[in-house]
Amino acid sequence: MGRDTNKPQRQKLDRRRILMAMGPGMVAALAGADAGGVATYSTAGATYGFGQLWTVPVMCFLLIVAQETAARVGCVTGKGFASLIREQFGVRLSALAMLALLVSNTTVTLSEFAGIASGLGLFGVPVYLSVPLAAITIWLIAMSGSYARIEKILLAISCIFVTYVIAGIMVGPDWGEAMNDTLIPKFVFEPQYFSLLVANVGTTIAPWMVFLAQSNVVEKNAHEEDLPYQRIDTVTGAVVASAISWFIILATGAVLHPAGVIVNSAEDAATALAPLAGPYAEMLFGAGLVGASFLAACVLPGITASAICEAFGWERGSDRTWQEAPVYRGIITAILLISAVIVLIPNVNLFGIMMVAQVINGILLPVLLVFMVKIASDRHVMGKNANSRVWTGLTWFTVIAVIILTVVMFVLQAMGV
Repeated sequence: MGRDTNKPQRQKLDRRRILMAMGPGMVAALAGADAGGVATYSTAGATYGFGQLWTVPVMCFLLIVAQETAARVGCVTGKGFASLIREQFGVRLSALAMLALLVSNTTVTLSEFAGIASGLGLFGVPVYLSVPLAAITIWLIAMSGSYARIEKILLAISCIFVTYVIAGIMVGPDWGEAMNDTLIPKFVFEPQYFSLLVANVGTTIAPWMVFLAQSNVVEKNAHEEDLPYQRIDTVTGAVVASAISWFIILATGAVLHPAGVIVNSAEDAATALAPLAGPYAEMLFGAGLVGASFLAACVLPGITASAICEAFGWERGSDRTWQEAPVYRGIITAILLISAVIVLIPNVNLFGIMMVAQVINGILLPVLLVFMVKIASDRHVMGKNANSRVWTGLTWFTVIAVIILTVVMFVLQAMGV
């Protein structure tokens, strides 16, 4: 009798804990579908149709491996990734990694402001209005003083990604062909195809996402007993983010590829959709671009400041005041100010700046993944939650795959592709 009475109560508690755990993995994964991500997926769809849909489940798997490992390390150690790098690999390597992260994340934040400007430009909002307003709004969110409040705001912003799903359905794709190309890999043996393949990896798993996934878990005070729930959050976030990228490729592949339209950016894709799929498709795509860029711009400065402060032992956290954490809040303010100002400079070479970020990310990501797998496999650090042999093998597979694709990227860039 007592057992029957308590059983529904335990189930209700478990469901509540699942909902309470949701957030870190979802925000980390969706923030990766930023302006650069939308541009990459749109270019893949416009250039090769459904030909790269098969990469989505593969990238989803790699993202789950990376994000789950980062979240598990955060739950077990209660420390962020930057702190563990300093403890395990020394101050010099930690300082070098933080410098690379600062330069890379600042340039990526800059690209997010460019995405916001381009997306709102489709609705007639001038850049000199959209960028300052976005920068001020993001700064106010970052300075709000409550991680829980910030996370709720970011999750609410994430709802804008549903516009890509709606756009994908609106264009009326051949669902049978799309599913077939998702399940059966197809290769086109030309440099641009493999260049886009590399870009897909760089978009799906970025260096800052590893820091973000682990930092968010620590900020939320998740512990070892929360691991099953954080895994649900991690997997759910990866699957949702991958579904978004799938629908972006689907929409552009169904409409732009048959028409022979070539796009070089997310706003190109949105504009090109209008005459072919109707103005609503353009509006949905443009709204998604603004939301994606805004979400990433909210996340990047904070995670950069948090990692740097953690690496050097300075006070950090959204709940800290200016007096308590001047460096943390100062870094966030500086990144936002520099990024917004550069975007407003007439004729600035944004592409060149973004290429610098891509090169830094290409070098930094494999190094960080090696750090991560070594820490996660260390039983002195992780105890019973250290990587199993299978998971270590999967993680090393991810590392090797990223290294190979990074080398390919550099070779293609050297060839001028």
